[in-house]
Amino acid sequence: MTLTRRAALGALATPLLAAPAVHAQAPTEIVFNYPIAVGGPIPRIIDTYVEEFARENPRFRVKPIYAGSYQDTLTKTLTAMRGGDAPQIACLLAADIFTLIDEDAVLAWDDLPGAERPWLDSFYPGFLENSRTGGKTWGIPFQRSTVVLYWNKEAFRTAGLDPEKAPSNWAEQAEFAQRLTLRQGDNTTQWGIQIPSSGFPYWLFQGLTTQNDARLMNQEGNRTFFNDPKVAEALQYWVDLSNRHRVQPPGIVEWGTTPRDFFERKVAMMWTTTGNLTNVRQNASFPFGVAMLPAGRKPGSPTGGGNLYVFKSANPAQREAAVRFARFLTTPERAAHWGIQTGYVAVSPAAFETTAMKEYVAGFPQAAVARDQLEHAVAELSTHDNQRVTKALNDNLQAALLGRKGAQPAMNDAQAEAERILRAYR
Repeated sequence: MTLTRRAALGALATPLLAAPAVHAQAPTEIVFNYPIAVGGPIPRIIDTYVEEFARENPRFRVKPIYAGSYQDTLTKTLTAMRGGDAPQIACLLAADIFTLIDEDAVLAWDDLPGAERPWLDSFYPGFLENSRTGGKTWGIPFQRSTVVLYWNKEAFRTAGLDPEKAPSNWAEQAEFAQRLTLRQGDNTTQWGIQIPSSGFPYWLFQGLTTQNDARLMNQEGNRTFFNDPKVAEALQYWVDLSNRHRVQPPGIVEWGTTPRDFFERKVAMMWTTTGNLTNVRQNASFPFGVAMLPAGRKPGSPTGGGNLYVFKSANPAQREAAVRFARFLTTPERAAHWGIQTGYVAVSPAAFETTAMKEYVAGFPQAAVARDQLEHAVAELSTHDNQRVTKALNDNLQAALLGRKGAQPAMNDAQAEAERILRAYR
């Protein structure tokens, strides 16, 4: 073989040898654990965001895992982490902040390249209240909410109430509910109000305690104030709606079925998450209103919903992907789109300045209620060992609502259990 021919063959062979190196640059993949706790087409929206992110960021891929309720998602995420197979990013309750830190599971966003302070400070302060602790940002607000009041305007008109005016305080709430409760003999065909006491009883209850000017925990998450007389007073008001005023179903009111009861006209007013706003808009066959929760000593609601957390299991490339994905999800335009499509609160003031959100609010003013309520909002109950502390409160709330304990004794028992659990963290 001549030198010229060998050189020609070598020139042909070189690209063939180099080609595998080009194909080896596979995108960095991150697993995104995501909870589904409210009905609607949310998985399709998330899938669309994931596809858009991949087009804009070809070096990265996001694999969403839909893991059930918030509690299911937390349990599955921590179980996977202990088995060495944690996701790189997850949407979990903002209230899980201390649990995730105590498990040494997550990284502070401040310490990640690309997570500059202007972005970290761009969210509503009410949502950052339980996204930060110890001077660090541990959660990025994404799927956030407050509790709001929904009412059936037709039912109000039938009862002789102004259909455009929601109750503004506790006394009006009880009075309106009495006028809205309809009975045929011993059968109640329409209840005046439902405040759910299953699923997230502590969260709905925190609306009442905030309105009664009481805090349930300290900022460090190592003390609770369940036995404060103002907390027991708030619980007594809740109990009285059923036992004294007879305007709410007795016993436990189900979280999951309350919106359906509203659609079916079995209840005229309900407390639930603003995350149900789109669900109500699509399924209510009557005109409805949305308002801030009625005030006690003051107006108020807890914030709620999910933050984005990045896990220590992520390698440097995956951490870069997680930051890029979080920033992608929280751009003003996308946060506005998310709020419009789901009913959750767009998490930044900039989102409400977008053209899309301005037009939406102009045509559907109810969408701004939860945002406006943020001025009066407090952080959702969040402590170290939060699952056990919350269970202690939930169990005693339900005991009082079922008539097994008085309001103050129930809160004394909840506080005693919380003290036992949290003593180790002080």
